[in-house]
Amino acid sequence: MMEWFVKSFLKAALTWLALGTLLGLGMILHPAWLVYRPAHLHMNLLGFVTMAISGVAYHVIPRFTGHPLASPRAAGAHFWFANAGLAVMVAGFALQGRAHAAWQVVLGTGGLLSAAGVSLFIITLWRTIDGPRGAPTPRPAPPGTRRMPVQP
Repeated sequence: MMEWFVKSFLKAALTWLALGTLLGLGMILHPAWLVYRPAHLHMNLLGFVTMAISGVAYHVIPRFTGHPLASPRAAGAHFWFANAGLAVMVAGFALQGRAHAAWQVVLGTGGLLSAAGVSLFIITLWRTIDGPRGAPTPRPAPPGTRRMPVQP
């Protein structure tokens, strides 16, 4: 079963892919829209690629490591920070393309929100890979041997 934030990251990735593709088509049909290339790039890379990787990572890393996700709450916060940050960044890039004076403030705010989300992602997965504090780390068996269950 997938956690809500895993599904949300995957659906957000698909949404950002659709939006990035539409903007790309718009740039093809209206060459004046080429000023929005940075928005298109971020919609596809941070939106589609990074959101998809995040959703998959939150689902598989606990299974690969055998440890529970260190903080589902942080993963949920990452989802909100990442999507809000990207939306604000895209708005900043759009304002930049129109030479609006506020573009730097808007872009910077979006960047800070996105960076906060990335920080949560890194910390949460790092702690998940290490496992709960105090939990023993199993050592791999030497090649060619079978590990026998420990009898109590």
